[in-house]
Amino acid sequence: MHAEYFSVSAQTLEQLKKYRQNQKKIICLGTTSVRVLETLAQRNFQVSSGWTDIFIHTPYEFKMMSGLLTNFHLPKSTLMLLVSAYCGRDFLLSAYRQAVENNYRFFSYGDCMLIL
Repeated sequence: MHAEYFSVSAQTLEQLKKYRQNQKKIICLGTTSVRVLETLAQRNFQVSSGWTDIFIHTPYEFKMMSGLLTNFHLPKSTLMLLVSAYCGRDFLLSAYRQAVENNYRFFSYGDCMLIL
């Protein structure tokens, strides 16, 4: 799993802590933000920057994310595993079938889906 660098402002970190304590919904925009938020939660919000190499796949209990806006990722990718861990393999494959039938664009700069 590749690593990605992240940096979160002190103000944002405090807001995320409050959201988690109050069980507020957080919609992630992209898989990188999922990996960052889950890394922050795993590290008890003790860091505001660093590298995340978290590999999210089934089974995984999400600690921060309540929804996800993301691209249609390429098959057999780690990102597809992440999305599947959130919404379930059957649901994801159904969405992909519909996307193929409707000529959606895949990969970067393609169409996207909102999963709640």
